[in-house]
Amino acid sequence: MKIEELSALEVSFNQLIETLLIKTVESEHFTVKLSSERSQFTRFNHAKVRQTGCVADGWIELTLMKNQRSSFRQFPFTGSWDVDWQLGYKALQELREELPLLPMDPYLVLPSGNNTSREVYPGKLLAAEVVVPTVLELVAKLDFTGIYAGGLVVKAYGDSSGQKHWFATDCFTLDYSLFTTSGQAVKGTFTGSNWDVAAYVAKIGEAKQQLEMLSRPAKELPRGHYKTYFAPAAVADLLMMLSWGAVSEADIQQGNSALAALWRQEKQLSPAFNLKENFQRGLVPRFNELGEMTAVELSVIEKGFLINTLVNSRTAKEYQKIANGANGSETLRAPEVSPGNLVFEQILPSLDTGLYVSNLHYLNWSDRPTGRITGMTRYACFWVENGEIIAPIENLRFDESLYRFWGENLINLTSFQEFIPEVGTYEGRQLGGSLVPGILVEDFTYTL
Repeated sequence: MKIEELSALEVSFNQLIETLLIKTVESEHFTVKLSSERSQFTRFNHAKVRQTGCVADGWIELTLMKNQRSSFRQFPFTGSWDVDWQLGYKALQELREELPLLPMDPYLVLPSGNNTSREVYPGKLLAAEVVVPTVLELVAKLDFTGIYAGGLVVKAYGDSSGQKHWFATDCFTLDYSLFTTSGQAVKGTFTGSNWDVAAYVAKIGEAKQQLEMLSRPAKELPRGHYKTYFAPAAVADLLMMLSWGAVSEADIQQGNSALAALWRQEKQLSPAFNLKENFQRGLVPRFNELGEMTAVELSVIEKGFLINTLVNSRTAKEYQKIANGANGSETLRAPEVSPGNLVFEQILPSLDTGLYVSNLHYLNWSDRPTGRITGMTRYACFWVENGEIIAPIENLRFDESLYRFWGENLINLTSFQEFIPEVGTYEGRQLGGSLVPGILVEDFTYTL
């Protein structure tokens, strides 16, 4: 997107906030959230273009609050003031008519404070006309499938208390798989704000090596306990579970958290395991749905102990806690797991005999109070003997507690970290991801 187009969006958004401030009365409070993007999407199948095009999209969510009641409306945001204000004023009128009919909300939090921020991260993305030849050059003779999504994403916020935030970033993700003739696959992601040719060559080169190993006959393993190395992508899948009933203060208070035993200090994770929210990379906005700013860094688990949960203002009001800028769902937005000292060259020798797991899927809690997670191995997972990859494995189901694989059975973490991006595109491109190392674990439980 050109600078002048981005500026026009920002001007129209600011004008919408200013007009709402004039049109609302003293007893009314409002918040306005903007999500907008100008993106190119290109789908690949069998190393050919299946679908390509550019999307210009945007929507506003207007929430009106009065007399301890609230409701919201969503409407398109075009950047054209005449159109946007017509839709905004109609939404405001509808909300005014609706609010008296709604029940009171005892834990409603009104916007307050005077936080403001403006962050714009320009990038150097591939021009639209060179995406296809650049992506396909290295994989033209392979069964390559995936989706490229790149362009500008804007998140913004304004409210009746005068808070205002603007976040814009140029970025891309390439989510891809390489398939063997028998249907086995190697999965990878490539992301950034600048297209790095050398990094892309290295990614595809590593995938080709794994693809070659996948052509060997698969080994079927009996259920049991195996020493396992989880590559960063698999670690990111495990970490994702903490946003689903673990690190939320509301879940702790309601007895639903998988980390309740850690919170009560009945259990401890490995002293080598450290988790924090780290917004320094500028990949996601620091402001939440009420315009509140979280700290640049927030330690969650330190040396195996739970230091902080994620607390939003609603939870703080209900349970008399102190909010720390968490979002409405109290989920991780910029998680980082600290590295260890296992160097890349020593991964296979340190594993010796066991499983090399590149990816996982179908994860769910099998017993949340004990932190037990179930799921399946997927994509480029191998049996290793004496520090050498022998064969790919048939898919296995696992069922294991985080108190074991991040606790007593955690052997080491790699000395390097990888950024595993969010690649979802439902309703809009997701931002952010997880910065994680690989982990080496003993006696990991595979049940089927």
